[in-house]
Amino acid sequence: MYTLELAREADVQRCGEILAEGRAFQRAQGFVQWTEDYPNTGTVREDIQNRKGYVIRFDGAIAAYLCIDFDGEPAYREIQGAWQTEEPYAVVHRMAFADEFRGRGLTETAFRLIEALCRENGVQSLRVDTDPSNQRMQHILEKNGFSHRGTIFFQGGERMAYDKAL
Repeated sequence: MYTLELAREADVQRCGEILAEGRAFQRAQGFVQWTEDYPNTGTVREDIQNRKGYVIRFDGAIAAYLCIDFDGEPAYREIQGAWQTEEPYAVVHRMAFADEFRGRGLTETAFRLIEALCRENGVQSLRVDTDPSNQRMQHILEKNGFSHRGTIFFQGGERMAYDKAL
């Protein structure tokens, strides 16, 4: 059974490894969204300190790492397009899956767990952005009920913005 939990300091190293596996997977798919410098274990540590770093566990093993931010994303204030959902919303950043858990349909499980957490926190809207070259994530988002809403500018580049009413 998969569970979504706040990441702990003891998880930092494994989460960093999962992010590195995600970075390598991106390159194998023919695009670069994450640089060698970002995200990294420092990013994970900061997420954990801010209670935004989460892991998905399966029988005790960490299957995925992600950031769920209930404080919103300043870059989302300006969008070329329009959000279909209102505030408050949660943002998902840095979603990465351990290599040994790929191909198991975990993205659907992950979004189901994230949506349940949002509802528990009284949040009825979820937003995500991804690089225009990350066609795999675009497909995953659309498959999981997200709508492409336009373009935002994040970390110096254009990102495709998606949202979903819960």
